[in-house]
Amino acid sequence: MSDYSYKAVNRDMGRVIHDYDLISAGDRILVGVSGGKDSLSLLWMFAERLRRIPIDYQLVPLYVDPGFDGGFASDLEQWCRRQLDLELLVEYTDHGIVAHSDENLENPCFLCARRRRQRIFEKAEETGCSKIALGHHKDDILETFFINMCYTGVMSTMRPAQQMFEGKFTIIRPLAYVDEDRLRRFAAAMDFPEFVNPCPSGDRSKRREIKEIVASLTRGKKKIKNNMFRSLGHINMDYMLKPAGRLR
Repeated sequence: MSDYSYKAVNRDMGRVIHDYDLISAGDRILVGVSGGKDSLSLLWMFAERLRRIPIDYQLVPLYVDPGFDGGFASDLEQWCRRQLDLELLVEYTDHGIVAHSDENLENPCFLCARRRRQRIFEKAEETGCSKIALGHHKDDILETFFINMCYTGVMSTMRPAQQMFEGKFTIIRPLAYVDEDRLRRFAAAMDFPEFVNPCPSGDRSKRREIKEIVASLTRGKKKIKNNMFRSLGHINMDYMLKPAGRLR
């Protein structure tokens, strides 16, 4: 393991946990695991922190299988058991199949994601977890802002801590301050397995389009990216349009 990459991720994760009070003693946390570098890094860091910090919490890792051929659920189960001594819950669904079928008139990614979120909340309730940890990082939060602005006309994004259903659940994003490039280097240093996404829409989505736009704005200019991210929490309403204003 690269000592530098670990320290960098651990530092940024510690900052957001402290800033938003993400974890408390006795928490039972459902961790959404997709098989990608982000969720694997989050789960590994959570398990590693549990062994050395004085706060005791429980982890319940969950993978929602979308139902495509060539899935990797069993390999992911083995990795969680061997590397982290954690039992992965696997929910086998047909969400991806239905989302890409002729009967679906919506965007396949939208429908699949909506059904996956619904199942995550259901499993959180079944397993007694009041917190749901997701592996969204700094780039995800910034890209979500641009997606919402460009495609829905709303200035909003994901928050590091977000209460749902009148406080019944809290979604937490402990990697919210971590750059994607930093996570990529950490995952490579840890030699995490690379699970291939079997989704046929994996390479064509609004998020990928926005990712390319944001990359073109920030390429080689880390200060600009950091300023864009900080601006999400520094909004001067005196210089914004009225909420009811509309462009004609």
